[in-house]
Amino acid sequence: MMSFSRRSLLVAAAAAAAIPPAARAQAWPAKQIRMIAPYPPGGGVDTVARAFSEKVGPKIGQTIVVDNQPGAGGVIGGAALARSGPDGYTLMVGSMVDYSIAPYFHQGLAFDMAKDFVPIVEIGNGTVGVLVTPSLPVNNVQELVALAKSEPGQLSYASSGFGGLIHLNYEMLRQMTGAEMTHVPYKGTTQFQPDLYEGRVQVSIDNVLAHLPHLASGKVRCLAVTSKARSLLLPDVPTMAEAGVPGFESATNYTLFAPKGVATEIVDKLNAAGNQAIRDEDFRMRMLKLGIVPAGGSQADVQAKLPAEMKRWADVIVKGNIKQS
Repeated sequence: MMSFSRRSLLVAAAAAAAIPPAARAQAWPAKQIRMIAPYPPGGGVDTVARAFSEKVGPKIGQTIVVDNQPGAGGVIGGAALARSGPDGYTLMVGSMVDYSIAPYFHQGLAFDMAKDFVPIVEIGNGTVGVLVTPSLPVNNVQELVALAKSEPGQLSYASSGFGGLIHLNYEMLRQMTGAEMTHVPYKGTTQFQPDLYEGRVQVSIDNVLAHLPHLASGKVRCLAVTSKARSLLLPDVPTMAEAGVPGFESATNYTLFAPKGVATEIVDKLNAAGNQAIRDEDFRMRMLKLGIVPAGGSQADVQAKLPAEMKRWADVIVKGNIKQS
């Protein structure tokens, strides 16, 4: 005869199995959540991840701890997310732009954003601008393009490194307009700022946040922003479409990701909490002061954007025959 304790265990197990998956998922989150920030502390991704986590944690009733895993342009953090279990306890704030570019510049990449990540919500997009040294004799993007075409290779273009977004912004401009400049890669924005401001290099298409104080003082000029709409940071600066280059769009990106296989119920909860955080007035103002335009939207919205973003940068890379040496 079956013992009482054994019979009780079997009954309990049967009862648990009978509970629908959706109901079992309601227990999430039962413990602290790790939020990977694939860049160093103090940078844009880290700042957004911490501000976002502070707002989302209380809405889902659990603490979210940011875990910085920098290196290789976000690849180390991305690989950590891909290796983590799909239980909803490891998330990441990263850039769909970075992970669209990564396969072309990292041999043996251990993950594929489209296959290994689940985008949950687009948090926001940073403002990128066409920046020129003050002494350059151009007043708008059309004059810049004309000058670059009249003197191919004579203008120099500063980037934060080969194959990064700033480099690819130039490649996209070159492909769309025929503006030929000499690419000068640096190790980061802070390294090329003095040369740009003093005229040793003349052009860059970079996140404007790092340049804001110098734009105000006149050490550098912004001819256009690359977003669809004008930036609240620079309301008098036209968009690229207004400046005569329609279709040129670029932005630094901040998206919440989970590893593939995470339960739909968890994705839905995170998307709802994420949107509440993005609509929070305090969060919005913090982001806007950083030149980041809050986004939000459904999980289907951000999922639909992923292939378009991947194609945008793949086209630029392939057409430009850009390869890591």
